[in-house]
Amino acid sequence: MKKKLAVARLWYEGNSFSPIVTDLEIFQAREWVEGHAAATLYRDTATEMGAVISFADSHDEWEVTFLRCAAAPPGGPVTDAAFAVIRDDIRDGLQRQKWDAVYLSLHGAMVTVGNPTPELNLLTDVRAIIGKTPLAVTFDLHANIGQPMIDLIDIAIGYKTYPHVDMDEVAARAINLVTDMARGKVKPVGAIAKVPAIYTSFNMRTTDGPMAEIAAAAAKWRSEDGVLEASVFGGFAYGDSPFAGPTAMVFTDGDRMMAQRAAKALAVDMAARRERFALKLPSPTAAIAEALHVSGEKPAAITDPADNPLSGGIGDTPTLFRALLEAKPDVPCIFAFFWDPDLVAEARRAGIGAKLDVAFGGRVSAAFGKPVRIGAKVLTLTEGKFRNVGPFEHNFAVDVGETAMFEVEGIKVIVTSSCQTPNDPAYFTLHGIDLAKIGLLCVKAKNHFRAGFTSLTRAIIECDAPGPAAASLEHYTFKHAPAGLAR
Repeated sequence: MKKKLAVARLWYEGNSFSPIVTDLEIFQAREWVEGHAAATLYRDTATEMGAVISFADSHDEWEVTFLRCAAAPPGGPVTDAAFAVIRDDIRDGLQRQKWDAVYLSLHGAMVTVGNPTPELNLLTDVRAIIGKTPLAVTFDLHANIGQPMIDLIDIAIGYKTYPHVDMDEVAARAINLVTDMARGKVKPVGAIAKVPAIYTSFNMRTTDGPMAEIAAAAAKWRSEDGVLEASVFGGFAYGDSPFAGPTAMVFTDGDRMMAQRAAKALAVDMAARRERFALKLPSPTAAIAEALHVSGEKPAAITDPADNPLSGGIGDTPTLFRALLEAKPDVPCIFAFFWDPDLVAEARRAGIGAKLDVAFGGRVSAAFGKPVRIGAKVLTLTEGKFRNVGPFEHNFAVDVGETAMFEVEGIKVIVTSSCQTPNDPAYFTLHGIDLAKIGLLCVKAKNHFRAGFTSLTRAIIECDAPGPAAASLEHYTFKHAPAGLAR
């Protein structure tokens, strides 16, 4: 008789300081599947659920069932009602029958309007339903992890790369371990150690710098006999949580003392590098000037990480765009993007070639700058659908909603109907843009952007502009994070 593996997913990174809440329809527009529909959505994608399908295809001895799988682009707190619907779907699915193993794909930094630790509540419910059935969980590298979460999990694994290009590898490892546990081949025990600080993720890439060094130390622990898993989490600075701050997590095969020793050593390594995670970024004006002075045939890119949707940005802050207009660069320029469904609808009514008086930015909140009011010509209109061609979530189907591209004083400006980061080259191909012919590319993005664009650009420069996910944490009021954390 086949063994039974239940799989569910609730992936969301919540910015506690965003002025926008996320409701159920945002999940339903991004990932909202179960059963056979999940296999259709995720097959041949470099994602956690793609790894589940690969496991099912190659392990006839296991019957894999997709329960509710839900994910939404990072943003503000999720409504409590939306979380309740997803939680109840997962609970109901688990209660249908007995399982030999369970795998959950979580982010680890979800927040709701009324709850700073909803994933802990979900894990508590899951454990109550499945009893001693082996449970594996995967987390994002930016998860805010707490001991009460680990106490409910048999094996947990975090992404090892940032940009996150190993989602499928991490999930495959988690599934192999939890199914090994179900067959009595391993007896995982875990430990975590926290760093008493809050780190921003600006300098948290695993390709270079302090996080690369810490990731290498974790990899060395994973090579030790008896160590099943060693992960380091930078935490999500904008998720106001009692579990805030970096975490080291280690699982061994039955040796709790070794797990504790390894986790503590990794946490010490992270704490020793705290100052290197803090960066002072140039202003938008200075970043534009720097980018234009970098020689090369490829475009230079400027990122505005404070309004990066994958950090909870709102696609609405105008400071970088205003600086670009003032600079008047003598090269072809792209600005991506503003989130403004009403403006897209207006452009569609007017049609390609129409000239409109518009307001860019400052629509959601004037706290980060007033709108830029200017004349604009409608250049292109699209349905906003493409598949990723870069390494981040490769081949995953993306829908940014209907879009419009405008020309404003020689600058092409992309406006979308949903708030999603332009992290893949296909985003620009959709709008008829040949990046090889662009001199300056300004984007609301951060480190994930580098996965698809480092080879396509001559430089990528971050700037410091006002936004919901700024480099400095001094102006944010934390209500739930432990008192006294350095930041």
